[in-house]
Amino acid sequence: MKNNLALAAIVSILLGSTSAAYADQLVDQYNAYIGQDDLYNSNGERLTQPWQIIRQDRANFHKFGINQRGDEDDGFFDSVDNRAAAERMIRDGAMTRAARALLLDGDVMINVKIFEGPDGDYLTITVD
Repeated sequence: MKNNLALAAIVSILLGSTSAAYADQLVDQYNAYIGQDDLYNSNGERLTQPWQIIRQDRANFHKFGINQRGDEDDGFFDSVDNRAAAERMIRDGAMTRAARALLLDGDVMINVKIFEGPDGDYLTITVD
C-alpha cells in the first residue's frame, strides 16, 4: 500500500515559472533516505513540516555527519544559505497530501533535483 501511494506522491516545488522548462539547467541532484533521525531537530524536538524535515536531512548529512542508507552527497546543500533557500522554496511551493504524509512519517526515499532557469531557481522532489 505504501509503495503504491509513494509512487503517486510527486512534489513540485517552484519558485517562478517553468514555462521555459527546456531552457532550465539541472544544477545538482541527489537521493536521500528520510529516516527517523531526520524527523527531529538538533534539540530533539519533533519536526512538523516537510520542509523542516528535508532541511534537517541535509544538515544531518553535511553538518552533523549523520548518514543513512540511501543518502547521497550533493554540492548544493553543504551551504547553510542554500539549505535555508530550499526550505523557503519547499514551504512556498505545492505539495500533494500523500507526499506530505510520507515525509512526515519518514522511512521514505526522496530524489531532489535543483534547477536554475530564466525565471528563477526551483526544486523538484520525488517521494517514493
